[in-house]
Amino acid sequence: MNLNLVSTLADLVRINSVNPAYEGGCSEAAVASFVGGFFRARGIETREQEVFPGRPNLIARVPGRNPARRIILEAHTDTASVKGMAIPPFEPTVSGGRLHGRGACDTKAGLAGMMHALASLKEDGITPPCEVWLAAVADEEYAYRGVVKLCEGLTGQASIVAEPTELRLVVATKGVLRWRIRVGGRAAHSSKPHLGVNAINHMARLILELEADEQLLKRRPHPLLGPATCNIGVISGGVQVNFVPDSCVIEIDRRLLPGEAVSDVLAHYQRLIGRLRHEHPTFEAAMEPPMLTDEALDLPSDPAPARLAGEILRSMGLNGEPSGVPFGSDASKLSRQGIPSFVFGPGSIDRAHAAVEYVEIEQLVQAFEFYREFLRRFE
Repeated sequence: MNLNLVSTLADLVRINSVNPAYEGGCSEAAVASFVGGFFRARGIETREQEVFPGRPNLIARVPGRNPARRIILEAHTDTASVKGMAIPPFEPTVSGGRLHGRGACDTKAGLAGMMHALASLKEDGITPPCEVWLAAVADEEYAYRGVVKLCEGLTGQASIVAEPTELRLVVATKGVLRWRIRVGGRAAHSSKPHLGVNAINHMARLILELEADEQLLKRRPHPLLGPATCNIGVISGGVQVNFVPDSCVIEIDRRLLPGEAVSDVLAHYQRLIGRLRHEHPTFEAAMEPPMLTDEALDLPSDPAPARLAGEILRSMGLNGEPSGVPFGSDASKLSRQGIPSFVFGPGSIDRAHAAVEYVEIEQLVQAFEFYREFLRRFE
């Protein structure tokens, strides 16, 4: 066990960095400060990049033999909410070969592995072939504004994004589209419902149509990602039980496949609403502008980084085959910036945001070894 690596992860978990969109009063600033101090103590250059007031990205830099080429190691510093957790979220504990706590898996383990991989090059007097940036970024869990800020003017020949992939080489991820649909009605007293138009009843029709429509998505799976999905996560409507409700709203999470454009997907659902309006003259619905959009990550245009990653993983006795995952990450934004990107990290996504979050220490150490070897070999 690499005790320094485990200690760094424990220190990161102790820092409450829940995204302030979920729990007010928190921020990523303390993690950025910790990461900056870690590198400055080792003589490695750092700078902060403001995303929001008091919520910076932290960038560490190690020069390479070829200053014209750059590798970006990227990991987010915020975590999901701690509501509903069954363990103390900020008291890291080690048991059964696992380190427990909020963010241990998503994605402070990956961040710790990257920190030590970069620092070990400096400590061992190794100048990597390419310049290396480690970017610890804010706001991935809510609106990914940290990586958007990082990408302003950024160039690079490879990027690795830390997320829990169970040490699998992930080259494809789904995108996401989130928006609201509001169904209108006409209020009336519940003793005379015929005088009103029940928005909840009409929403039920829409929900059944969305359910049937999702079955069609299963007919067009992606080879690495499977089918696109559509989930209704929130519904609200009505004022009180003796009113005919005049409004009902749902929030939809639609996971996108490579090649699906947001505009085309929204147009599809607009047509579905149009069919319902034609079949039910009192049906009225409006789609609100998207709350969040992010395109999918597909196979990188330059396969060299992923090819080397596969070679390294196989040399470590791990699975080096390219794979896909249904969740999104910051890698899609880096890829759209023209930087060949893949996702790799310790832990399982099934433990992310969970009531009991943990990461396997063996995977933490293996991730560190992989990051270090990639930095040493990628030219």
